[in-house]
Amino acid sequence: MEKSDNSQTGPQISVVVPFYNEEANVEELYRRLKKVLDKLKRTYELIFIDDGSTDKTPEILQKIYEKDELVKIIRLRKNFGQTAALQAGFDFAQGEIIISMDGDLQH
Repeated sequence: MEKSDNSQTGPQISVVVPFYNEEANVEELYRRLKKVLDKLKRTYELIFIDDGSTDKTPEILQKIYEKDELVKIIRLRKNFGQTAALQAGFDFAQGEIIISMDGDLQH
């Protein structure tokens, strides 16, 4: 049996993270994820969902997106809640493995 080459079909890992008013945690979570995922030597994408935040979360996510091609941003026009935000991320994810995390550094 041949080993499949995932590099042409998409990332091996998708990390889906919903955020709601997490301006204090976005950058730190991003740094921690990059540090761990870069060590894995696997292809990956980071899918960050802004669930209608009213603080600076959207602006911080935009800055991260602009500097990292592995980051994808989904913006929900209002706060739909964690379940809806996660589902939006799952629907968008391309990875063979999908990992969900909370945006508040608690999970």
